[in-house]
Amino acid sequence: MDVGDFREKLLAHFDKFACTLATDSGDWIVKGFIDVYRNIYTISVDTKVVSKIIELMLFPVISQFAAEYGYRMVLSEYQNHYPDISFIAPDETKIALDLKSTYRTGTKTVNGFTLGAFTGYFRQRQSSKNITFPYEQYAAHFVLGIIYSHHNEVIDERRIYTLDELQDIVSVVKDFTFLLQEKWRIAGERPGSGNTKNIGSVRDIHALINGNGVFASYGEEVFDDYWMNYLTGDMARAIDSHVPYSNLEEYRKWCGRLSRNG
Repeated sequence: MDVGDFREKLLAHFDKFACTLATDSGDWIVKGFIDVYRNIYTISVDTKVVSKIIELMLFPVISQFAAEYGYRMVLSEYQNHYPDISFIAPDETKIALDLKSTYRTGTKTVNGFTLGAFTGYFRQRQSSKNITFPYEQYAAHFVLGIIYSHHNEVIDERRIYTLDELQDIVSVVKDFTFLLQEKWRIAGERPGSGNTKNIGSVRDIHALINGNGVFASYGEEVFDDYWMNYLTGDMARAIDSHVPYSNLEEYRKWCGRLSRNG
């Protein structure tokens, strides 16, 4: 199976993703939560809440895509396991797909994605811990990214609406942009936000959409080597060592083997 063919087929479903999430004017079609008494509560702008709802909305469309092309879908059993979805083609080729969302911080930048751990299963590629299938069994690792903007209007989260007032509720997010790239093509040089040992993405929107991250010129092998040997300060101290590098330039000096493809 050609992983490029998988990507082209899924890209063809982007129009369906857009229709699933947004109105013709670009606003999110989700307005809030409804209870059994038909009271509507507005949605928080919390990124985890928004991301989870988007994920749930897109799953049926992704399931239709899988059925259309004969892929078996295996969902992650646990929230902290990788990947969100494993696709198994008729020839048993496995492809990993993670759904990630982030918000715009400017006209050309976003807050960024976290692209999975750079420890554990990423380094022990025959391991089944915290991953659906061992990392080495996947032919490709894709990220389906959703970029959105926060709505400028202030949302009154204390107010309860009725169904008759549905059109009065302001959508908390709008203006969705979708991207589909292999993880290594959009990865950055530094971990994602927080103290978790996750790979961070680049934050330039154009680079994300076009797969022009910092490793794009060097290839997946360099990406793998960089992140398999990357140490945070805590990791280095735990083994009585020092941080060998924190960017590609320092990595080049550390290993002396970084060269551009072609």
